[in-house]
Amino acid sequence: MELRQLRYFVTVAEELHFGRAAERLVIGQPAVSQQIRRLERELKVELFDRTPRLVRLTEAGQAFLPAARRVLAAEDTARAVAAELAGGRRGLFRLGTVTGLGDKLDRVVDAFDAHAPEVRLELVALPVRERLAQVADGRLDAAFVRGATPSHPAAPAAGGTGLRHHRLWQDELVAAVPARHPLARQAAVSLADLAGLPLRLTERRNHPSLVDLVLDGCRQAGFAPVPGPVTSTLQDTLAAIGSGTPMWTVVYAANAHRMRLSRVAFVPFTAPGLRLPVELTVRDGARSPLLTLLRNTLEEAATCGLTSDDQ
Repeated sequence: MELRQLRYFVTVAEELHFGRAAERLVIGQPAVSQQIRRLERELKVELFDRTPRLVRLTEAGQAFLPAARRVLAAEDTARAVAAELAGGRRGLFRLGTVTGLGDKLDRVVDAFDAHAPEVRLELVALPVRERLAQVADGRLDAAFVRGATPSHPAAPAAGGTGLRHHRLWQDELVAAVPARHPLARQAAVSLADLAGLPLRLTERRNHPSLVDLVLDGCRQAGFAPVPGPVTSTLQDTLAAIGSGTPMWTVVYAANAHRMRLSRVAFVPFTAPGLRLPVELTVRDGARSPLLTLLRNTLEEAATCGLTSDDQ
């Protein structure tokens, strides 16, 4: 089976006329008929019913058409990537990330290795506003954003454009408490259960959506949390909690599942829990086979129920 046979088949299927298909393909009608016959012999099925006045797809032809189109679309994507590389326009793809994407980020790296091996995938960690600004002015090709998009991100550079946000999945949060604290033995905790413990969080400018989600949840539970020392890193915060000092923080559930800390307990929240949406942000109007590859990979990962994590 050759790609040109599939292309001829799809064109005839769209025109339902061999003469018009040949005109679209800019070749002679006998060549189109000959290649379709060869394809049918190879597949051992008739793809078209032919009469002097009518050409129509057989049942087998109707079933084969979507698969043929998918093969041709994959060829087009591969050619577009190759053309970009040959033109020196896309030897590098810069992706703004957040920590702890886990299996989902692994899938992205694997997909680029498999389908665009000549492209160097560069992962860039920046505060959320800088991430958005760099997508807007083209320094980043795309970026992950957790939580609500800031209402006043840095303005695009002169000649810049707007942003589009594609919702991907939601990340669930759990509470981290000292392993010897009574709350560590509960199957789940409510925010009200944590009211008497100091809360350690990152500075709001580092992750406004996370901080706002937790503080708003506490207010809705009827209390203002006791502020603990501002955390520098998640590792430092968990080390402090593991020392046994009564305090708590939040960790993404998938991150907690990957950790083995004997002095820290990760406890789910009671319903409705705490969750942050994850989005992929790109420039409005951006078109690239690599962006298509990225989005398809992430959508597949999301539907497979893979988890991600971050702080």
